[in-house]
Amino acid sequence: MPIRQLSETMINQIAAGEVVERPASVVKELVENALDAGAGRIEVATAGGGLNLIRVVDDGSGMPEDELALAISRHCTSKLGDDILDIRSLGFRGEALPSIGSVSKLAIRSRTRSADSGAEITVEGGRVSGVRPAPSNRGTTVEVRDLFYATPARLKFMKTERAEATAIADTVKRIAIAFPAVRFTLSGTDRSTLELSATSDEVEGRLARIAQVMGNDFPDNSIAIDAARESVRLEGHVSIPSYTRGNALQQYAYVNGRPVRDKLIASAIRGAYADVLPRDRHAVTVLFLTLDPAIVDVNVHPAKADVRFRDPGLVRGLIVGAIRQALANAGIRPATTGTQAMMGAFRPGPTSYGHPGPANGHRAYNPQIRPDFRAATSANYEPQRSPFRPLDAGFAEAAQASFDAGPLDSADARAGQSEVVEALLRTELGAARAQVHENYIVAQTSDSLVIVDQHAAHERLVYEALKNALHARPIPSQMLLLPEIVDMPEEDAERLALHSETLARFGLGVERFGPGAVAVRETPAMLGETDVVKLVRDLADEIADSDTADTLKERLHAIAATMACHSSVRSGRRLRPEEMNALLRQMEATPGSGTCNHGRPTYIELKLADIEKLFGRR
Repeated sequence: MPIRQLSETMINQIAAGEVVERPASVVKELVENALDAGAGRIEVATAGGGLNLIRVVDDGSGMPEDELALAISRHCTSKLGDDILDIRSLGFRGEALPSIGSVSKLAIRSRTRSADSGAEITVEGGRVSGVRPAPSNRGTTVEVRDLFYATPARLKFMKTERAEATAIADTVKRIAIAFPAVRFTLSGTDRSTLELSATSDEVEGRLARIAQVMGNDFPDNSIAIDAARESVRLEGHVSIPSYTRGNALQQYAYVNGRPVRDKLIASAIRGAYADVLPRDRHAVTVLFLTLDPAIVDVNVHPAKADVRFRDPGLVRGLIVGAIRQALANAGIRPATTGTQAMMGAFRPGPTSYGHPGPANGHRAYNPQIRPDFRAATSANYEPQRSPFRPLDAGFAEAAQASFDAGPLDSADARAGQSEVVEALLRTELGAARAQVHENYIVAQTSDSLVIVDQHAAHERLVYEALKNALHARPIPSQMLLLPEIVDMPEEDAERLALHSETLARFGLGVERFGPGAVAVRETPAMLGETDVVKLVRDLADEIADSDTADTLKERLHAIAATMACHSSVRSGRRLRPEEMNALLRQMEATPGSGTCNHGRPTYIELKLADIEKLFGRR
């Protein structure tokens, strides 16, 4: 077949395959256009999961009548100057509207703030109509009907109406977080409406918008992030280790206000939480990166969801370091969801009145049991002689005074003990009061009840001590009897050589061994016998991917975690009061002690106000 020039419609349909993946992609492009136009209010309406109808209405600057024809032409945009590296808007490629118009029935009505009337242009399957006058409010209204009718094969790849509607809602929420001063409304055929009222661009307003999107639990279980390194600024909020999700869908990342799904950022978040979360749990994060547009490439893919950083190591290091520092500075905090679960466990179930039978799991009522019950409740009841006399001997005032005094002999000693207890009650985890089932420490603070898993808590303390010892000095290494020669591509060998000093600190001695090979002369003693070839190649792959050599450090940390698990206080061991209080004080002084090495919570806190609710006092 001879080479020929493709038609404009065919070119647009090919571009639509990259830009318009599903209805949510259309919503993303149209909402971004509205934000670039300075809209303060954006309304999105859909039908049939967006396949039948998508309507986006904004109150932005609008387009003049003589520019509507350009708006639906390829590579026509008002957002890009002469420098492709200086991109400060969400859109810039000039592909979205012509791509959408080539696979649907597109109508655009717009009116500028200075115009007395509006104008409209339509596109059906790539065929453009002329511009004509049309009634319109100030701003722009874009309607997309019968999406993919011109390319029916694409419809076979769409999911259910509900799934597509959910994807649209997620897209709107993801964009809305970055623009808290804009009011968003989303409505669909299921008559459900999402309304996100405008707040402000300040930190408080942004957090209020995050709560609108992610729920009120997240602000209560999050830590603020604000850090900078060189020319990169990182802000946002991240969840405490005890507040997690089963997937990474609630990890939101933004680069210069643009929502992105970047594997470097996702990897950095995993690295920051590596030893405080279970393997199957994920942190909840909202991170905003602000940097010079010249050092980030947003023109990687037509969908603009991927980015490339000029210095990925700098960005990754900033994210990991900022999150770990924030977690360390936050001390120990239990998730409020743990309190809610505890409240649910303590709430009594439905009360069954009368005499339960064996069918519901209770013992059958037997009127012959305790035959003197009626006598005990009669008018001749004598408390002193009744077998149902309350166990009140230990509750008399004299007995209580004796109990409070304990084994101490003097009033001064008792006063001193009282002062110590009062001081402990003002600490984060309070004063130990009891040990339950030889594993759970019950403590009291000035306004709460705390239950601590002694094994999980001590395991974290031992693990952190081992990690500190590992990082305080170079890791001891063991010399190999014969150096292990590892063949690999030249570029991988060069990467390992550049990171040789870092690897040496962790006990791995690596040096170049001619072209395309490295020699390993030492390995960390903690690893014992290990597959050196696999370890070195894994390190080379990681360095190529993220410019870090954390694989080795993670292996050493995993060994430290195993050692901590086997050397910590075991479940079933009885602790003296001073041992329990010492454990609580160490937890307060150790960052990350709110979860064990496996990511499980080490303690749960129940506020006094919640306890009073359980007993109907509030």
